[in-house]
Amino acid sequence: MTKKERYQKIIEWFEANVPVAESELHYKNAFELTVATILAAQCTDKRVNMVTPRLLHDFPTPEVMAQTTSNVIYSYIKSVSYPNNKAKHLVGMAKMLVSDFNSVVPSDVKELEKLPGVGRKTANVVASVIYNKPVMAVDTHVFRVSERLGLTINSKSPLQTEKELTKHIPKNLIAKAHHWLILHGRYICVARKPKCEECGLKTWCRFYENNTKK
Repeated sequence: MTKKERYQKIIEWFEANVPVAESELHYKNAFELTVATILAAQCTDKRVNMVTPRLLHDFPTPEVMAQTTSNVIYSYIKSVSYPNNKAKHLVGMAKMLVSDFNSVVPSDVKELEKLPGVGRKTANVVASVIYNKPVMAVDTHVFRVSERLGLTINSKSPLQTEKELTKHIPKNLIAKAHHWLILHGRYICVARKPKCEECGLKTWCRFYENNTKK
């Protein structure tokens, strides 16, 4: 099977079986998604969704969040991973949005990466989900699933995986493919023991092929 054929078959399966694929983070606008995505680094979406309603109720805009302190924000988010750093990032991010971006979350990845707490993955999430930009955010799920399926081979970094995926996935599907791969990794192609027998992609999966040879 060629790489092109593998991509084609896997994309066709996802389009037929997972026509709707969206972020599991709860948000209403670009600012809320930016906050949630910063909080979601090395933390589950489920935990973040427990924290954000109260946080965003009390700090609904960049202007309001920029006026508070990281100590106050910490008290809202202390149950997530790395709350001290994330509290500082959130306040810094809000202040920069107000001072440099007229309180509007930018759509450009490079501009997004200027914000405190916003790395390439977070920037790509916001750009693809909010602005439908053809960019691929690579988290641990996307990295693992891409390698197992054979969409990437011996990728050394998230950036390498990102470049490979965006090269082979049709531009209009990249934003959705990000969610396809994340959700597949979260519920089927799990880290320790992938649920291969119930996976609809096993026909085209390099990992399954290599591990079921007689």
